[in-house]
Amino acid sequence: MQPKWLEWTQKLQAMSDDKLLRIYAQNGLTYSEGPFDIERYKQLRAIAAEIMATYANVEHSYILDLFAREIGYATPKVDVRGAVFRDDTILLVKERSDGYWTLPGGWADVGESPSEVVVKEVFEESGYQTRAIKLLAVYDRNRQGHPPFPFYVYKLFFQCELIGGSPSSSIETEEVGFFSENALPELSLGRVTSAQITRLFQYYRNPDLATDFD
Repeated sequence: MQPKWLEWTQKLQAMSDDKLLRIYAQNGLTYSEGPFDIERYKQLRAIAAEIMATYANVEHSYILDLFAREIGYATPKVDVRGAVFRDDTILLVKERSDGYWTLPGGWADVGESPSEVVVKEVFEESGYQTRAIKLLAVYDRNRQGHPPFPFYVYKLFFQCELIGGSPSSSIETEEVGFFSENALPELSLGRVTSAQITRLFQYYRNPDLATDFD
C-alpha cells in the first residue's frame, strides 16, 4: 500500500472542482479564468508539493516544478511493458539508472498505439524484434506493490512474439537476458514486481486466459 501522504498529494494535485472550496489544483488551473481562482489553485498546488517534498525528503522547488510541468486535465500516465518468452524463459533488461532488471518498456508516446510503443521499446532496450500478440493485463500501479511514485500510473502488459534480432544494450539498458521464473535477477520494483512476472508466466502457459485488470 502506498503511504497516505502520497495519496493526499496526488488528490490535491489532480482532482477536479467540487463544492468544498474547489480544492483540486491541476484541473482547476486548466479550466479557471478568474485571477482569484487561478491564484488559489496555485496555492493548493504549492501545498501539495510541500507535503510531498517533506515526506520524500527532497527540495520543495523540485516537486513544485515537477507539478508545474503537468498541464491540462489530470489523467493517469501510461506505462507499457512487453513480455517476450523463449523456451519457458522471459526477456529482461538491466536498467542503467538503478542497476536492476525489468521487462523492456516505458511511457506510452503520443501518436503511437500502445502495441506500437511496446514493440518499439522492446527493440530499443533489448535489440530483439517482436510482434505484440495479446494485451495480458492492465493494472493500477498503486495496487501492485510498487514503491511510491509522484504521479498516478496505469500499467499495460503485452505478450510479444519474438521474430528476430539479437541482444543489444542501449542508452537506458546495460544488459539483456532471458530468465526462468524460478531464477529471476534482482528486479527494478518501480517498474515490475515478481508477482507480475509470475502472472505473466501463467499467461504464457495458459494462452486462453482472459486479460487481467484491477
